Amino acid sequence: MAGKRANGEGSIYRRSDGRWAASLSLERGRRKHFFGKTRQEVATKLNAALKARQDGLPIPGERQTLEEFLKAWLEGIRLSVRTTTWERYESLVKLHVSPRIGRIPLARVTPDHLQRLFAELRDRGLAPASVRQARAILRKALNDAVRWGLVGRNVAALTSPPKVEHAEIRALGPDEVRVLLDAAAMDSLEALYVLAVTTGMRQGELLGLRWADIDVEHETLHVRQALHRTNANYEFGGPKSAKSRRMIALTKTAGGALRRHKVRQAEQRLKVGADWMDMDLVFTNEIGGPIDAGNLRRRSYWPLLERAKLPRIRFHDLRHTAATLMLGRGVHPKVVSEMLGHSQIAITLDLYSHVTPTMQRGAAEEMEIIVSG
Repeated sequence: MAGKRANGEGSIYRRSDGRWAASLSLERGRRKHFFGKTRQEVATKLNAALKARQDGLPIPGERQTLEEFLKAWLEGIRLSVRTTTWERYESLVKLHVSPRIGRIPLARVTPDHLQRLFAELRDRGLAPASVRQARAILRKALNDAVRWGLVGRNVAALTSPPKVEHAEIRALGPDEVRVLLDAAAMDSLEALYVLAVTTGMRQGELLGLRWADIDVEHETLHVRQALHRTNANYEFGGPKSAKSRRMIALTKTAGGALRRHKVRQAEQRLKVGADWMDMDLVFTNEIGGPIDAGNLRRRSYWPLLERAKLPRIRFHDLRHTAATLMLGRGVHPKVVSEMLGHSQIAITLDLYSHVTPTMQRGAAEEMEIIVSG
C-alpha cells in the first residue's frame, strides 16, 4: 500500500509486511533504500540523505560509523569556517577522536563513550582547553546529525565540559613597560610593541593591521582583519569575533611611534624598489610581506626582552599587560572589554580577577570621600 507522497519527499511506500520504506535514486541507476516502523521515521532518513546529496556529502547509511560521519561533516564545513579553524577541527578529530571511538556506529554513540574519551585524553596529557574544544566539535557535528535525522539526540550535549584552569597571567608592571619601550625605541618594530602594550590588540590583529585602518591625525584605528597562519601558508580574515571588529583610541605615544614607523617603512620600500609587496600592511617583513609569527618571536621579540633584561613572557602577555594596567588605574571594565574586543564583559572580569582587589580598594576610598564629606 503506497503512502501519500509529500512535495519533494521522494519515493516513500509501505511494504506488505507493514514496515515503511523509501528509496533514493543515485548515479549509474543505483538506488538507496531506507526502512522504518513509521512513515515519519523513513521520511526523516530520506530527508537527511537528500540534504547530504545537496551538500555534496556521502549518503548516510544506517551503519555509518562516527569516524565516517565526522570525515564527511568536516568536508561539508570546510568552506564555511576559517582555514585555521578547520585544520584545528580536523587535527583533533583525526588524532584524538577517531582512533579511540571512531568505529562505533554513529547511532550507538552514548554520553558515556564521550565522557570516557574526554577523561582518557585528559589523562594522556592533552591540554584541558583542547579536550574542551574536542567536545565542542563533537557537539557541533552531532547537532547537525540531529537536524539531518541521523540520530535522535545530541549525546555530546549531555556530557560535562572539562574544567579549564586559566594559566597564571604574567603581566608587566608600569616600570617594566617603560623599560621595554625604552629598549624598543630604536627597533624597526617599535610601533608594534607600543601598540601591543597600549591597546591590548592580539598578535594576529597587529600583524594584519593596514595603514588604511589607521587615522594617525585623529589617533584612532579600526581592527578589521587579522593574520592567520595555516598549515600551508597564511591568510587574512576577520578578527576572532564580531565584537573584535572595533575602534581603538590611540595614545599620543602610539601615534608618534606610528608616524616614525611610516617614515622607516617608506625608506625600506625605496631601498627594495620593484620587489616590494604592496599589501598596505603596517608591520611587514623586509620586502613588504606579512611577518611570520615564529620569526617575530625569535628574531625580534625575545631579543628585545633580553636587551631590556625582562623575563621571557609570551607575546600574548603584552595584551594581558595592557588590560591589567588599565584596570589597575581604574578604567571601567566595560571600556577595557571593548578595547580588547572581548565578546562579553564577563570574560574580561574573569580573566583579570586578580586586579579586583585593587579596584575594590579604589572604590572603598571613593565611598569614604562620599560618606565622610
